[in-house]
Amino acid sequence: MNEIAEKIIEKFLIMIAFSTVAVLFLITFFIFKEGIPFLAEYGLFDFLSGTIWLPGENNYGILPMIAGSICVTIGALVVGVPLGVGTAIFLVEFTNKRVRNIVKPMIELLAGIPSVVYGFIGIMVLAPWVRVHLGGSGLSIFTASIVLGIMILPTVISITMDSLSALSPAYKEGSIALGATNWQTVVMVLLPAAKSGILAGIILGMGRAIGETMAVIMIAGNALRIPSSIFDSVRTMTSNIALEMGYALGTHRAALFANAVILFVFIMVLNSIAIIITKKRHK
Repeated sequence: MNEIAEKIIEKFLIMIAFSTVAVLFLITFFIFKEGIPFLAEYGLFDFLSGTIWLPGENNYGILPMIAGSICVTIGALVVGVPLGVGTAIFLVEFTNKRVRNIVKPMIELLAGIPSVVYGFIGIMVLAPWVRVHLGGSGLSIFTASIVLGIMILPTVISITMDSLSALSPAYKEGSIALGATNWQTVVMVLLPAAKSGILAGIILGMGRAIGETMAVIMIAGNALRIPSSIFDSVRTMTSNIALEMGYALGTHRAALFANAVILFVFIMVLNSIAIIITKKRHK
């Protein structure tokens, strides 16, 4: 009887695992099925290189949205990665367990705050400060980068802490025995040893920044133009889909699915590059 129950549980778990893959496949199939015909008709190059997005006049160029997504994502990484990695190093190597057990859960609570709350705080607090002290409208790449940088902190900090904590004590003990200081040990021994885990945290944070929609809609300004300054307003690819899908019809709707296809490929390329870098560093 126990063997039968184990077989049933085993088959059930296998079914759940394959159902996850099947759902991903169906989502991918649906997006490509709706978007590829538009790309074939309109032209991939024209779609990617066009700078004008006017659905009413059949102009569908997403270059401004691509530029906006790249700028906001890079800005979020510039803000979030140094803060996240630095915080993780401090909590693991330079503070005691009691403080770590208090601070880490508080940091992880940031992940539970809805993105609309981050966007609201950005509009009400950060954007007016930027507008008064740094110029521009306040709704810009700079503002969005700061907010998204804060939003990816829990991911970067948690994974970096786990990577550093998982290292064998022999790394630190051997370095200290050779006369290195704590800081030299961290920089020259522990960080290189944990680089794959740290990079994984950065990749997940990058995915969060690229895919974020609501907060970016609220604080990036949604301007359909290629930015020339970090204080310019931009619209990202995710924002473009969210803002217009509710009323899009016909060719306009197909163009938004094509936008989703490009975003999907864009994320896959970035993840592939990160995986290749990780493998090269392991060799």
